[in-house]
Amino acid sequence: MTTLTKAPPVRTVRPAPMPSTRVRWLRRAPLLPALIFTIVVTQIPFLVTLVISSLNWNILHPGDRSFAGLSNYQFVFTDARLRAAVINTVTMTASVVILSVLIGLGLAVLLDRRFPGRGLARTLLIAPFLVMPVASALLWKHALYNPAYGLFNGVLNALWQAFGADHGPTIDWVSDRPMMAVVAALVWQWTPFMMLILLAGLSTQPPDVLEAAKIDGARALQTFRFVTVPHLRQYLELSVLLGSIYVLQTFDAVFTITQGGPGTATTNLPYEIYLTTFRKYEYGQAAAAGVVVVIGTIIVATFALRVVSSLFSKESPR
Repeated sequence: MTTLTKAPPVRTVRPAPMPSTRVRWLRRAPLLPALIFTIVVTQIPFLVTLVISSLNWNILHPGDRSFAGLSNYQFVFTDARLRAAVINTVTMTASVVILSVLIGLGLAVLLDRRFPGRGLARTLLIAPFLVMPVASALLWKHALYNPAYGLFNGVLNALWQAFGADHGPTIDWVSDRPMMAVVAALVWQWTPFMMLILLAGLSTQPPDVLEAAKIDGARALQTFRFVTVPHLRQYLELSVLLGSIYVLQTFDAVFTITQGGPGTATTNLPYEIYLTTFRKYEYGQAAAAGVVVVIGTIIVATFALRVVSSLFSKESPR
């Protein structure tokens, strides 16, 4: 005689009830002040800038304003000074970001190792990023670049005298090599920023993976290329992205060290906007150039991010 066992009843899981509209808004309420502040500080001024960019407005004739349509944007893309400013901006941004990331990566790898005085070394290497940009530019212009008493010419003269010469060449770094002078100052300022991001990425690297690579016989360079660099992919992308956005808007170093000169050798878009606003008093043209800078920032950041991502996607199948 067989006994039939009754199957346990099937429990039906009811979906959780959707929160009401009032509950959803109550959850979002703490974020509303920050959202309103962001809109007031960023979006409304940008809309005002768009309106001003469509006007013929010279502050020397405040009552003489008229609708210009897209003529200010046409001026931005056809003016020779603005074209030179665009080229200088791209050159300056690419040079500073690439050099800062490479030097920052090397310093991050060194600081990731344990050695006596590592905390002091980290503090000293971070210090340039804590200096105000204007103070940093003044330091480079007077203490380092000055042809009469600057450190660079002093070192060169000491080297020449060590080899028997009476006096070394006097180089006017700002006048003879203006773009290099600005790039060097910006690299010194932004390298600690890149180093901090990459050092944070190295601190999250699993030690067992490095140990496994060492057991498998991988050399230090191979471990760095095929293990460490792919692990730092997101941190490198973040460094390039933020660096491109920030350096693209550089004004302090250009204004303090070279004032855009000689000629237009170091005039970038932010400094050209300053000249258009406070020297030519053309508010409409300056606003149009500002809109172009914002759009250019987005394009450069997106392009840099895609380039870095494509490089890593090519490395991944190997």
